[in-house]
Amino acid sequence: MHTLRIKTLHRQEFADITYEVSQLVAQSGVTEGICYLYYPHTTAGLTLNENWDPNVQHDIGLTLNAIAPQRSDFRHAEGNSPAHIKTSIVGSDHNIFINQGDLVLGRWQGIYLAEFDGPRERIVLVKIISD
Repeated sequence: MHTLRIKTLHRQEFADITYEVSQLVAQSGVTEGICYLYYPHTTAGLTLNENWDPNVQHDIGLTLNAIAPQRSDFRHAEGNSPAHIKTSIVGSDHNIFINQGDLVLGRWQGIYLAEFDGPRERIVLVKIISD
């Protein structure tokens, strides 16, 4: 198992980690298998989405803010309930096939650490399994 350490810079951001994960797959030597990604945090998650137009991440952020805005009647004492809700929506793990030594991603697809309570240092656990 590998650990990626990612520093986020903003309260909410989508950090593209596709390159880092691809490098781990290449270094593993696995040509056919699965790359399992797990994110052990409750106020940030993982998502796969378009990595060509950065406006997509902006629009996803706006929509999540509309779905889970800060509210005065939230009871969680830390004041980051929207981050917990967004993480529950986005999720914290993904399985990505490996074929011929490469991640099987769509043409415009990238892997994003979805930060909702930054800035922070986060970890992503990566397990690469051969067929």
